[in-house]
Amino acid sequence: MAKLRILLVDDHAVVREGLKALISSQPDMEVVGEAVDGLEAIVVAHACMPDVAVIDVSLPGLSGGEVTARITRELPATRVLALSVHDEAGYVRRLLEAGAAGYVLKRLAVDELIAAVRSVAAGGVYLDPLVAGTVVAGAVGKAPVGAEDRPALSEREGDVLRMIAQGYSNKEIAAVLSISVKTVETYKARAMEKLGLDSRVAIVRFAAEQGWLT
Repeated sequence: MAKLRILLVDDHAVVREGLKALISSQPDMEVVGEAVDGLEAIVVAHACMPDVAVIDVSLPGLSGGEVTARITRELPATRVLALSVHDEAGYVRRLLEAGAAGYVLKRLAVDELIAAVRSVAAGGVYLDPLVAGTVVAGAVGKAPVGAEDRPALSEREGDVLRMIAQGYSNKEIAAVLSISVKTVETYKARAMEKLGLDSRVAIVRFAAEQGWLT
């Protein structure tokens, strides 16, 4: 069985070595590349084509958010798991908006970090329990429409929104539901309009409220 290919991006050698030892100890994972800054991360990602890129939020050169945005745009098959010491809402929102499929804190327990890697590799979204609340709370003035005022979603609108929150691309959703990418975009737009959602972060926040990410 093919192993999950992991790229590690962190400017601290001790952290990288610790992560490498942890991941390499898993029978279904292997580290295929390492980078110490944002620019190197882009080059190495293109060279090794990882399944998951574990990226430190605070990097020299390009920031973790910039690296995440480029990798998810240029290598759509690669999932990004953001690794950070920051638990503030702003950091979480920026990385999710950049395209990260997960956000974990460096103080996360070892078994939970491995679970996060597996989750995003499988197409899901993983939020550290200590930061999930910040996504649910959201920014002041950007809360979704109240539950009592929400128009009901159609079954297909609900399916599309749920899969978007779980990290699937429009193309992947279209394949799973046997519909066109344009139809996926239409369902997404309708659902967001009905619920008063205006961003990917808002979709993830709504999904967390509904229990779709557990």
